[in-house]
Amino acid sequence: MQDGGIPFVPDTGVQMKITRCIPGNKLISTIAVYLLLFCSLAGILAGPVSAGERFVSGSPDLSAAVQGVNEFSPGQDATIPVSIQNSGLITYEYSLPGILTRIDLPNTAKLMVVTLDPGSAPITVKSDPQMVGDLAGGGRMTVSFRAKIDPDAEAGTYILPLRVRYTYLREADQYATDVIQYFYKDEEVILGLPVHIRPEIVLEVTSVGTEHVNVGTEGYARIELKNIGNENGRDTVATLSKAGNSPVTPTAGSVYIGDFPTGSAVPLEYRVSVSKDAEAFTYPMNISVTYKNLDGDFVTSTPVTIGIPVDRKIDFSVVSSPEGITPGSRTVWEVVYRNTGDAPVHAAEARIITVDPFTTDDDSSYLGDIPPGETGIARFEITVDSSAVVKDYGLDSEIRYRDALDNDQISDRIKVPVHVTDVTGIWAILGNPYILTLIGLIVAGAGYFVLSRRRKKRS
Repeated sequence: MQDGGIPFVPDTGVQMKITRCIPGNKLISTIAVYLLLFCSLAGILAGPVSAGERFVSGSPDLSAAVQGVNEFSPGQDATIPVSIQNSGLITYEYSLPGILTRIDLPNTAKLMVVTLDPGSAPITVKSDPQMVGDLAGGGRMTVSFRAKIDPDAEAGTYILPLRVRYTYLREADQYATDVIQYFYKDEEVILGLPVHIRPEIVLEVTSVGTEHVNVGTEGYARIELKNIGNENGRDTVATLSKAGNSPVTPTAGSVYIGDFPTGSAVPLEYRVSVSKDAEAFTYPMNISVTYKNLDGDFVTSTPVTIGIPVDRKIDFSVVSSPEGITPGSRTVWEVVYRNTGDAPVHAAEARIITVDPFTTDDDSSYLGDIPPGETGIARFEITVDSSAVVKDYGLDSEIRYRDALDNDQISDRIKVPVHVTDVTGIWAILGNPYILTLIGLIVAGAGYFVLSRRRKKRS
């Protein structure tokens, strides 16, 4: 016996080299060496001697950790990159003639299937078990899992169970010089994966209301915001911002809150404007807070998307238009406008745009305040040219007004229908030049006749 329990083997013409041995039970090591030596000699006697090949033993040894930063925020949609390492070593390695080379090493984890479970952590894992293949001893691979951190997750460190199922070469028996039988074993290990959920403000919008938010105007968005996270914010500022291509934008988008402890709710009011090209709809906007945390650092919360309802555009229609317009006349037209929008207008003023054959010396008329659904009367003094063709006309008009936030606005063009008709009654007779000529001739004849009779009587 030599030191360490390894027996001395006399020179038999067979070279045996022990390149590595992991210290363990000396009796087992001695028995293993004798068995290997016996098998080797049996192989030499059973067939021709081949080149020296190696015989190895060992098993996989797996560990796992989150690659990079393992801190996540409540409510976050996270991708968790997991680094898996195989630290399995070769226990024995022998070089003997007549031993065939194994196709697999026993410290290789084969056909690995990796599953991430949430355990007791406030996390929802969205990825299914993943087949990642083989991992040789000393190797490393990264597997990513999609997960959702619960919005109300408490801060702290949680251990996620990472289940790894694999197969490895347990042993191999060589029969004669050219036959090997492999024996594989299935294993499952559960590795603890620590993740940290940091304290953070998590927002919940408990109510959204609007006032005078119409297409093409400005109004107010009123929001109640609650801190459902696990962080108490200081010097907090709540910011409302545009979401994507939404036609709703904040006119003044920041409100100072100050202290914003967990569980508290604050009412907020923002002034917003809506594009004239929008439609009556509910449009998205984002709201977030920037605050000072316990470490004294300013951080910004994950934005929350809310819906801002937008009412119809303020618009007007013509309820009634002037009638009995005749060529050559000069009259005062009365045009009745109705506010068909959802918001009141103030200091409204109607303007009419005349074209030939109509003219006016004053194209504007004051309407005043018009609530939704109500009407206002405009009066215009219009002259119709005597050459006007008898037919239906349409004149453009528009209304200038101030909205609920005292912004100056101009409506879309509104058509005012005008009916030019023939002159009727005595005016139709008096307006006909032929009839006037005939009447003149009759009057002249009658005058001549009367004058002649008077002369005859005198004579």
